[in-house]
Amino acid sequence: MKRRSFLKWLGLGSLGLFGGGAAYGMYDPDNCYYKGPKSDHFDGKVFFNPGGIKPRKLIEVLQWQLKGGKAKWPAEYPSPFHDAKPKQRVEGADIEVTMIGHATLLIQTGGLNFITDPVFVDRASPVQFAGPKRVNAPGVKFEDLPPIDYVLLSHNHYDHLDLATLKRLSDEHKATIICPLGNDTIIKSKAPNAEFITGDWHDVVDLKNTVKLHFEPCHHWSARGTKDRRMALWAAFLLETPAGKLYHIGDTGFHDGINYKALNEKHGAIDLAIMPIGAYEPRWFMKGQHQNPDEAVQGHKLIKAKVSIGHHWGTFQLTNEAIEAPIEALTVAKQEHGLKDDAFITLRPGEGWKA
Repeated sequence: MKRRSFLKWLGLGSLGLFGGGAAYGMYDPDNCYYKGPKSDHFDGKVFFNPGGIKPRKLIEVLQWQLKGGKAKWPAEYPSPFHDAKPKQRVEGADIEVTMIGHATLLIQTGGLNFITDPVFVDRASPVQFAGPKRVNAPGVKFEDLPPIDYVLLSHNHYDHLDLATLKRLSDEHKATIICPLGNDTIIKSKAPNAEFITGDWHDVVDLKNTVKLHFEPCHHWSARGTKDRRMALWAAFLLETPAGKLYHIGDTGFHDGINYKALNEKHGAIDLAIMPIGAYEPRWFMKGQHQNPDEAVQGHKLIKAKVSIGHHWGTFQLTNEAIEAPIEALTVAKQEHGLKDDAFITLRPGEGWKA
């Protein structure tokens, strides 16, 4: 098998690390997911981060892989909180968050149930016979999920967008999938009857029960294969709920704190932030697209979050750091930035937080 194909089936596409025409000069003549007017982050063909760092090229992926330095993860890292059974609904201004695994969390507030970047399959990969494999089961079994009203889908990398899971949520829960521009096209190939709310950065949507949703910028990128690099948009989400302002980011580079500063100027203090703290080593390769725990703490402070929950660690090994390195680095970062321990927490699969 050729090296490029070998890397693809190994599942490096879960991060979109090599997938995309920019690495090979192989862009399709047109955007295969989205057509629309140019903007400050869309050139008519591909999306981009204004003033940001472009994703790495194939040669740099190979350099990273050949240098070694990847920590060995355990084959299994079971959670003591597995098989949680959440409430059917959490009403009013109360809020409960349950970690399911990686970037998949259940958010319950205002009588609505949200699930973020849902992945319930064994591998974050284009195929289920190879690629990054779970080291712990989902903290909530799919069969034990409460009725899901909305899916918050941040972007199309395989560790965030799983077509089989989205089809089940559409078919069995009739969940509405909220996603940035172009991602609905991908999902419709597997779930043609799914209901969608799509949006561009800064769009605002009224949801049920007086909840309002804002599509917000984050510094990342997208790809599912070798010809669709940056053809679907990525985004963060800000929810205005009875429990306050909730901010969710699936993946982001710190980008000098630009997006965090802009969010604070626009929305003020955040009541709960859910942000990534993993998949950040080696730093020379990951810095542009994946923040590390210290940067996450800086982001927490910039948006004046009351509480943050760190995700994107401990389920799929995508990068070099050891399995518990993110939580260890988070502890150090909180101390160095004078943050109380309970202001920025992590949850194991099945573990919950409520306020």
